[in-house]
Amino acid sequence: MMVLPFEIAPGIKIGGGSRPVYIAGPCVIESDSGTVEIARRLAEIAARRAVPLLFKSSYDKANRSSLSSFRGPGIEAGLATLRRVKEETGLPLLTDVHEPGQVERAAAVADVLQVPAFLCRQTDLLLACGRSGAVVNIKKGQFMAPEDMANAVDKVRSTGNERVTVTERGTSFGYHNLVVDMRAFPMIRRFAPVVFDVTHSLQLPGGLGHSTGGSREFHPYLARAAAAAGVDGFFVEVHASPRDALSDPSTQLTVEEFDLLVGQLEAVVAAVREGAP
Repeated sequence: MMVLPFEIAPGIKIGGGSRPVYIAGPCVIESDSGTVEIARRLAEIAARRAVPLLFKSSYDKANRSSLSSFRGPGIEAGLATLRRVKEETGLPLLTDVHEPGQVERAAAVADVLQVPAFLCRQTDLLLACGRSGAVVNIKKGQFMAPEDMANAVDKVRSTGNERVTVTERGTSFGYHNLVVDMRAFPMIRRFAPVVFDVTHSLQLPGGLGHSTGGSREFHPYLARAAAAAGVDGFFVEVHASPRDALSDPSTQLTVEEFDLLVGQLEAVVAAVREGAP
């Protein structure tokens, strides 16, 4: 069962059997020029592989493990960078919001507002995002059962905004571990288009003590399995040099790895659709 498709960005539909959408970019804005450069490289991949792609990055990471962790440039400088990305590459944008007071400013720049996983039950934030008129992507909390995300979706839809997606990023399993249950995708798809967060699902939350660890080597296995299970999009954090990243260095992919992964996922999606009854 799938919900009806809707436009997630100009010319890009999601859900209802539309082709998968890719959401890609660095975890957090580290510099203006570096962010624009990686956006250009991702735009080239999207054009060459003929896939729909949104650029993502955060102006602030408000839920970092440690007080000393890098959070980003802040909303004013960060949105200026994202506006430049859109102007110079033409890519539509997704970015996080953490509190209702950020929503109006972010919605003036971004096509999709993302509610972080730890905030997926925050009613005031969900309602503010819904009222903005932007597409709302809700990250499933690591503590939430897939079917319970229907309540979060309903909060947004109560504003009259039907354009809501849910992103699966794994479920807490013991200390410092996340597990992705492939049953979650058809369960969520009953009430909203579902996106698979490839890179956050690889995290080991708090695994390094002062920061989150991860197992990036497993990304193609989980991503290909999700493609076979049937998802409406893929969320992938991509960095020019992941080991030097100021956030999530253990899980972000290189541009080259992302390029290769897109090719693999498109092949899996095509094979599944060809064999579908």
